[in-house]
Order: sequence, then C-alpha cells, then structure tokens
Amino acid sequence: MKVITISREYGAGGHSVGRMVAEKLGIEIYDRDIIKETAAKMALTPEKVEGDEEKLTISESIVRAISPVNYDMKDHLFEAERQVIEQLAAKGPCVILGRCAGVILKAKGVDVLDVLLYADEDARAERVGELLGTTSISRILKEMKKVDSRRNAYYTYYTGKKLTDCENWDLVLNTGTLGYEKCVDLICSAVE
Repeated sequence: MKVITISREYGAGGHSVGRMVAEKLGIEIYDRDIIKETAAKMALTPEKVEGDEEKLTISESIVRAISPVNYDMKDHLFEAERQVIEQLAAKGPCVILGRCAGVILKAKGVDVLDVLLYADEDARAERVGELLGTTSISRILKEMKKVDSRRNAYYTYYTGKKLTDCENWDLVLNTGTLGYEKCVDLICSAVE
C-alpha cells in the first residue's frame, strides 16, 4: 500500500478526510506528530515550530529566492521536517498531511498517492467559521486568505511549484461537492 499525502486549501477538511482515510485503511495519520518530532529534533518547543512553519509570506519568499544568503531558521525547520517525514513514511503505509510531503517522498522514490483537497469559498467559509467559532464573514474570509496565502508561498518556495496546479497532484478532489465520505472512498480506491 502507498503512503497517502494530503494537501489542502484552508477549510477544505483535509484533517477530517485524512483521519477518516487512515481509520478506514487501518493506518497511521501524521500531522501534529511531525511538529512534535521536529521540535524534539531541533530542541525547540512544538509551539515555536508551529509558529514558524508554513508562515512564509509571498513577499518573504521572493526576497529569499533572490537573496544570496537565505538559509534561515525556516529552512532548518523544513530540513528537519523533511527528515521526520521520510522516517515516518519508512515505517509503512500512512497518511501525512501537508508540509510538501508528497514532493519530499516522491523525490526519495517512495510510492505515494499525492492528493489535493479543495472546496468552493462558501463550503470552506462554513468550515472555517466552525473552526474559529465565529459567524463574521469578513473575519472568516480574511483568515482563509491569510492561511491559503502562507500555504501557497511555503509550497512554492520549497517545491518550485504552485500548490493549486492540478498537474502537481495524483488526485484532486472537491470536498465541497463530493463530501468527505465520497472523497475518502475515492482516495481509498486509488490506493487499493
């Protein structure tokens, strides 16, 4: 069985779908575990790792790309996370959320099903509102834009690819129209 990597737009339900896939297939899921192991590897707190990872802004990624000295703490974190991701995948079939895991593992020759989950703005806004505990549409949309922008910049900086380009993925699913259960079924069918 393959390692399943899931990237997602904010509010598209990546964690929920990933957890459901892992449960259905009887395999491990890694998300926050990567943060904890990276923190231990670098002698940092999980909060520090989580605060710095995927927080690369678009302007920062441009400056870092053209700067001759651009290997900083975020690059050290990415390298440590890369090692943790490779170690977790070496244990056997699992689901790994985000962190460019599909690109990292494919570069190592690991058999990967690399999935991107997305949804329309209304479906994502509903989910994000639940996560934030708010009905303020302006706050929800602002948070969606901020998180998606950071994820896109992070993915582009470390892979040289655009997160939302379909050709970067083995499977692209719309959780808004398909629903979580159908997405889980399709992902599980693709690895069997």
